[in-house]
Amino acid sequence: MKTNILTIIVTILCAYQINAQQLNQEIIEEGETPFLLGKIDKTGLESEHYKSWFITNHSDYETNLELINAISSELKNYTITLFMGTWCGDSKQEVPKLYKVLEASNFPMEQLTVIALSRKPNMYKQSPQHEEAGLNIHRVPTVIFYKDGKEVNRIVEHPIGTFEEDIQNIITINDYKSNYQIVTVANNILKKKGAKGLKRKEKKLLKTFKNEVPSMYELNTFGRILYGTERIDEAIAVFTLNTKLFPDQPRTFMSLANTLGISSKKQEAIEVLEDAIKRHPDNEDLKENLELIKSN
Repeated sequence: MKTNILTIIVTILCAYQINAQQLNQEIIEEGETPFLLGKIDKTGLESEHYKSWFITNHSDYETNLELINAISSELKNYTITLFMGTWCGDSKQEVPKLYKVLEASNFPMEQLTVIALSRKPNMYKQSPQHEEAGLNIHRVPTVIFYKDGKEVNRIVEHPIGTFEEDIQNIITINDYKSNYQIVTVANNILKKKGAKGLKRKEKKLLKTFKNEVPSMYELNTFGRILYGTERIDEAIAVFTLNTKLFPDQPRTFMSLANTLGISSKKQEAIEVLEDAIKRHPDNEDLKENLELIKSN
């Protein structure tokens, strides 16, 4: 019996040590900028390689005390999950501000979970434990607000107004719409109807978003995330939609063609690039891309 108890104690201690090691894990590779990965907290953000931007931007941000007083009481009824990248410029700017707002609001920090994502191509915007899986994390930082275990809303990349203003909306009237609405809509369609469903909704989406999406990179980044998580058909559907939203951008066609090419759809990839070259006859990148796909 004593042996069994001792074994249990050792197992618990080992598990505790493993979990402790996982918090604020830092990836340091020769010749590259270090980054945090997985679950982190403020201690990690104030450590050697990150404190220069975290402490400065935290200190420089002036909170709106009137709004802080307005949100403090109700905000405590929420839990928050923050996905960020310590390598990401937007995260460096926005995360210190968010921390300052939460601290000024006396938010219980045990109700905040912070996940640092990878910048590596084979794990782009993913974490070792994949806490981001199924949550449509395509931009960082992404701040998700939960109440009673259900997502209420989120702030994506940066607030529409300020963190105080956006949070007040989310925890009161909640008619808040975050950045990258086309990605939100497309992701919801993919969840319910898959790639074929997105294709069926193409005309409606084009009518709704044709002059509303400021950049081809909104869907391009989303497509890249889908491909990186092996949702190949969905990535192709998103890249196809992007070529129709931004036919004047050669890169949209290259993203689609390259995804088709490495997905054993060589002929479709060739047709996409040939069509793109008709639209952009002077674009050398398209021509090089076409020759590369033909030669493989």
